[in-house]
Amino acid sequence: MQSQLLFGHHIEPYFDTMIKDLETLISIPSVCSKKTPEAPFGKSCAEALDFILNTAERLGLDITNTGYYAGDARLGHGSTYIDILTHIDVVPAGDVKNWDSDPFTLTRRGEYLYGRGTADDKGAAIAALYSLKALKDAKIEGNYCLRAVFGCGEEIGSDDLDVYYGQQGYPCMGFTPDCSYGICCSEKGILRIDFAAPHTEHSVIESFQAGTAVNSVPNTACALLSCSQEKYRQLKSLIAALDGFTLEEKEGLVQISANGRSAHGAEPELGENAASKLLLLLHQIFPAEELGPLFSFAAEKIGMEYQGKSLGVMMSDKQSGPLTLNLGIASVQGATETISVDIRYPVTADKEQIITALTSAASAYQVKATEVHHMAPLYIPRESRLISCLSASYQAVTGKECNIYSTGGGTYARHAKNTVVAFGPVFPEEPSTNAHGPNERLNLDSFRKHSQICLEAMYRLFIS
Repeated sequence: MQSQLLFGHHIEPYFDTMIKDLETLISIPSVCSKKTPEAPFGKSCAEALDFILNTAERLGLDITNTGYYAGDARLGHGSTYIDILTHIDVVPAGDVKNWDSDPFTLTRRGEYLYGRGTADDKGAAIAALYSLKALKDAKIEGNYCLRAVFGCGEEIGSDDLDVYYGQQGYPCMGFTPDCSYGICCSEKGILRIDFAAPHTEHSVIESFQAGTAVNSVPNTACALLSCSQEKYRQLKSLIAALDGFTLEEKEGLVQISANGRSAHGAEPELGENAASKLLLLLHQIFPAEELGPLFSFAAEKIGMEYQGKSLGVMMSDKQSGPLTLNLGIASVQGATETISVDIRYPVTADKEQIITALTSAASAYQVKATEVHHMAPLYIPRESRLISCLSASYQAVTGKECNIYSTGGGTYARHAKNTVVAFGPVFPEEPSTNAHGPNERLNLDSFRKHSQICLEAMYRLFIS
């Protein structure tokens, strides 16, 4: 049975105006583009930020523009902030022939609004803005400065927030409606490592290519080999009994390819790694001196594993689950062979211990391990005031218990120094919004319900 709302229903009088403003915001093709001195993410992103900040000012809210990296509308005073993080940049529309309507024209069909950015994340940005307006009009006085923050570069790495927070200060609490309901209270650490070794003259591998992004399971891999006819016959015999391989002679060399199944690097168990399949096959035929140190290392210490057992980094915790490891890219480029892996590690784990174990395992093969990228984990305890408040807000609007979960992915929340969690706007029972694909859409009933939850949560946090 639905609980009585304390404040969330106050968004209703603004709903028609919200849709009109969303229509204007969708019409601005705010795909990150060439940097200019005035617009670090391009003119369209700056135009979208101008629109939403001008709208906020028209609504009587205070605004700040941090060099077109991000801006905010705010209510209340002081330097203790509660933030609602959204972004107004979008991914490209792609081939418009795959859309049933113009991607930058808000189009209603039935109970859905279609357009690039409706779900990710312009709808949520409008909901956050008008939640501030509802609080202001009701003359609610809170104990914090409540900020609706609008980023301009989330889709290309989120350094927009790093610049914003460097100038405007970090919050004490907050949420980002740029994920799914319920509450994502923990995000695993993200660690990307390159393993490299020289390409030796004894190697049979002339070229090797698999993967284009380290955070994706490669679905194809191809190697060009310089090997004897005997080895060629062994390979041909071996793959005859296997699925997913092709083999042919090509200009005096042997080309062998493997097919797998792609998946996000945070969930490698859902895919089938073509690079690992191919390396394991080659490892059955060629000795280490012909396969080379790097590919021997990868076959023996990574293989088809996705939890790092043979590398000595298998671990798990109750807060966020097991470490995952994805071999995302493998290549031979000139005199160097490189394999790039994406690791998502538990929130209680020690990053340096993981690196030490990986370095030790690699050095036994004369392979160098290099840290390329790191994002620290996010964890906010379930019993915290923030989680309790958001959970109660969700239940007040929906009448349902709020699921609290962990992810191996990364959200906008990571940039706020362990003070912000992902919370909505997509409901668990909702069909896909097709957020990065053609015909991206927003269900009107879901948008209304999310707007109520957003306002309810902002109200409860503001007066807490």
